[in-house]
Amino acid sequence: MALIECRQVTRTYRKGQIEVTPLANLELDVEEGEFLALMGPSGSGKTTLLNLIAGIDRPSSGTLRVDGQELTTMSRRELTAWRAQHIGYIFQLYNLVPTLTAYENVELPLLLRPLSRAERHRRVSFALELVGLADRYDHFPRQLSGGQEQRVAIARAIVANPEIILADEPTGDLDVPSAEAILTLLQRLNEELGKTVILVTHDARCAARARRVLYLDKGVLVPNPATLHPQEVSTWSR
Repeated sequence: MALIECRQVTRTYRKGQIEVTPLANLELDVEEGEFLALMGPSGSGKTTLLNLIAGIDRPSSGTLRVDGQELTTMSRRELTAWRAQHIGYIFQLYNLVPTLTAYENVELPLLLRPLSRAERHRRVSFALELVGLADRYDHFPRQLSGGQEQRVAIARAIVANPEIILADEPTGDLDVPSAEAILTLLQRLNEELGKTVILVTHDARCAARARRVLYLDKGVLVPNPATLHPQEVSTWSR
C-alpha cells in the first residue's frame, strides 16, 4: 500500500459564473520515502494537490488516503489534529510571524501538542541546528536573509517530526546559492531522515533533485514535455 493514494480525485469550485476544475479524476500513488517533484504551468493544479494531501482543502469527489487514513471522511477538527502530526508544509513566501523570533516561529506547531517546555526546547534546538541556524535563534525575520527565512520555515515544518514534507515553490523567491542550499536540505531530509518529500516547482533544475518527476496540466497528469513533439509541447505549455 502506498503512503499516499489518490483515486479519481476531482476538485472544482466556482469563480463568479465559471466552474473551475484544478484537478480532474487524478490517479496518483506516492510511496513512503519518495522524493517527488510536481511540475506544470501556472494553474495546472499543483498547489491544489498539495493542499488536498495536507488536509487543508477537500476533494469534490474521489478518495484520498494518506498513511491509511481516508481524509475525505474526517472532520475539520480531526484534519487539523492529523495535519499537525503528519504534515510539514513549506511555503514559497515563508509565512513567518514577523513579531516572533526564529525560535518562536519554529516552536509554534509544538504549542498545539502536550509537550513540556524542555521537550519543546529540545525539538526546536534540533530543528534549527539541522537547518544551520542554531546561532540565529533569537533573530526576527526582518534580520534574516531570504534563504535564512526559508530555512526557518523548513525547521518549523519538520519540528514535529512529520512523515510528509510538502514544499510549494520553496525556492521561487531565492537567489541561486540560497535555492541550492534549500534543495540540498530537502534532499538530506529525504535521504538521511527518510521523509517523504513532495516538491512543487516550475524549475527543471530544482525538479532534477527529486527521484521522480510528474507533470500536471489542466488538472491531469501528462507525459514529460521533453519526450513530446515540439507542437505538443507548445500545446502543453499554453
